[in-house]
Amino acid sequence: MTTIAELDRIAITVKSHRLLKLLLSENRRLEEIMRNSKNEVEARLGVREWMLELLRDRPAALAYYEGRRTNHETFGELEWCDYAAIRLLDYIDNAGREFVDPNLRGQLAVNSPIRLLWLAVNRGTGGARPGFFEDMLHLFRQLTGRIERSSPDREQIEAWMERYPSGLDPRIVALREENRDRILNIIIDRMDRGDIKSPKFSFEAGMSRTEKYQRAREWWKDMYFHLNFAIRSPELLNEMLGGSLDPDTMRLLYQARDKGIPFFVNPYYLSLLHVRVPYFAIGADLAIRHYVIYSSQLVEEFGNIVAWEKEDLVEPGKPNAAGWLLPPYDNVHRRYPDVAILIPDTTGRACGGLCASCQRMFDFQRGRLNFDLERLEPKATWPEKLRELMKYFEEDSQLRDVLVTGGDSLMSTDSVLEDILDAIYRMARAKREANTARPNGRKYAEIVRVRLGTRLLAYLPQRITPALTEILAQFRARAIEVGIRQFVIQTHFESPMEVTPEMRGAVARLLSAGWIVTNQMVFTAAASRRGHTNKLRKILNNVGVMPYYNFVLKGYHENTFNYAPVARAVQEELEEKVIGRVPEQFLDAIRLFPEDGETLISKIGTIRADASLPFLATDRTVLNLPAVGKSLTFRTIGITRYGRRILEFDHDRTRAHSPIIDQIGKIIVIESKSISEYLEQLDGLGENIAEYDSIYGYSLGQTEPRVPIYDYPPYDFEVTDEITNLELEDLRATGPSPTVSTSFPE
Repeated sequence: MTTIAELDRIAITVKSHRLLKLLLSENRRLEEIMRNSKNEVEARLGVREWMLELLRDRPAALAYYEGRRTNHETFGELEWCDYAAIRLLDYIDNAGREFVDPNLRGQLAVNSPIRLLWLAVNRGTGGARPGFFEDMLHLFRQLTGRIERSSPDREQIEAWMERYPSGLDPRIVALREENRDRILNIIIDRMDRGDIKSPKFSFEAGMSRTEKYQRAREWWKDMYFHLNFAIRSPELLNEMLGGSLDPDTMRLLYQARDKGIPFFVNPYYLSLLHVRVPYFAIGADLAIRHYVIYSSQLVEEFGNIVAWEKEDLVEPGKPNAAGWLLPPYDNVHRRYPDVAILIPDTTGRACGGLCASCQRMFDFQRGRLNFDLERLEPKATWPEKLRELMKYFEEDSQLRDVLVTGGDSLMSTDSVLEDILDAIYRMARAKREANTARPNGRKYAEIVRVRLGTRLLAYLPQRITPALTEILAQFRARAIEVGIRQFVIQTHFESPMEVTPEMRGAVARLLSAGWIVTNQMVFTAAASRRGHTNKLRKILNNVGVMPYYNFVLKGYHENTFNYAPVARAVQEELEEKVIGRVPEQFLDAIRLFPEDGETLISKIGTIRADASLPFLATDRTVLNLPAVGKSLTFRTIGITRYGRRILEFDHDRTRAHSPIIDQIGKIIVIESKSISEYLEQLDGLGENIAEYDSIYGYSLGQTEPRVPIYDYPPYDFEVTDEITNLELEDLRATGPSPTVSTSFPE
């Protein structure tokens, strides 16, 4: 392992020298400070004095820097140059701090940006890479006004949105039909040769090719056909894609297979990928393709991947990382007082496909794959365990929201899912009845929201059958009687190209059952292209889906390829997404959306028309912090030699949290990719990186206000302040704040 002293002696590259020379030529005061300082301490003092001079005339910025005013309103008052001054002061205040960098498998990262500048100026050493100097160059241009923030107008944003067709475009639909036919014919050929067999899907003797094709077309409508014939090898994947994968990609996929990385792509989802790339949709499928094709970083790291969620590392009998005591099984995850995640012991632990950036990839290293549906069928012990889990929910004082997920909640069979929903109904009824004996102010929170987490609307919309719709409708009718008022299908769409005619029909059936559908998307590099996320919001609104969370990708080095820096997420939030922000006078109208899914499309359309909005941007952009919630409240407190930013996150103080956040303190996140590397990647994807110029300046963030569509309905009684099932350990003596690196939804 290279030591810090050794790194400090490494000469900077020619490109770094040129960037440094440009930086100094544009900032004579900086050059004077660096050259006249005998050491890094004097250099830091000189820069600090300079920055404080600038902020003395800017009271809001000074108050924000000093932590006296850190609310959303003060954040909105900051000028562009304030961001830069605050960042430089934060660099200085946090100089010398050491962090474990999981991107480098646990090596230490020392925060010393001013030292790196001083070494480069005076000795030509320090080992800082061009990404570091690119970031510094833009930082001082922002400070001095050489670069000003110029936010795009609505016309420009809508022009960016038009770059991306949706899966409802008739031309795209025709291409997908072509893909479907190719895939079906390959399956028929393999069945004829005996390469693949299925007891459920087979041809009778003597059937003609035309008859087999027509039979296969009917199978295409069946969810289990797609699961049965899912692609599990690189060779078959390439065959299904018409041999369109290049040799380098195939070599990488073979390496992934040899390392034991699971592989599972169902035929329907594979049909969404381009084989014959149309002129009007070049690159439109990349956000999907990057979910299917593994990256070199993932292959390299597999075997060394560690869990992102600290709650995944719960020890039996001990509280999880947020302090919650849980049942002695791995069926409940919990962060907040009011929410519990239920993961059933059913085929709901499986998924309809595998996302390359799956946060459970660390678990797959142990051979714990989730694509063997027979092995995941509920055991005889499951009903008794389910009763115990419901008793835990019933006796919790603050719980009001149950999210059934997995895996994927809708991977459970109809009968099993019906049993789970019935158990939730009986638990909610018992919780309500028990409250009749409690005085006001001592009553427990009652269940008001039930959610089903699923990606099958994207992966396998064939799952949403009339039978499932009826189960959901009947549950809703009964659940309303015991006080449950919000019924939510929480899904994950990554691209407007995933919105297909099949998906539109599936959403319509769910809405007809009275459930609303909300979307969580992951802000990957391909999805972060200008206009892409807004186009997804618009298309989802058109079919009756409301945006919910826009997640910064989480994980470690294995997901570097898909990572988009936090600065890009803030840029998107403040420059693009604003055209869909719902005006205050319409917030009361959308507050009631979760209580009536059947009329949701018309209600969305009415507000869009009345407010003249292209879409309703009701989502919040957040990073899923390890075990303690979601937030985008952060400051950039440092930068590594490679130009990877070091971010310090605070918790979202606008919602109920475990009290443990006051002990944990702030969370350090070391990004896995520099902004210059990200822009190089966008350039390779065909983007005009000049359109992203302001990205370097976004070094601060504030979690967006919660939109009332996601508020809980009020009770007509007062809930107790008592928090049950919580046991906090004193973390005050445990040393520095936890360090996590990101390169990669709940």
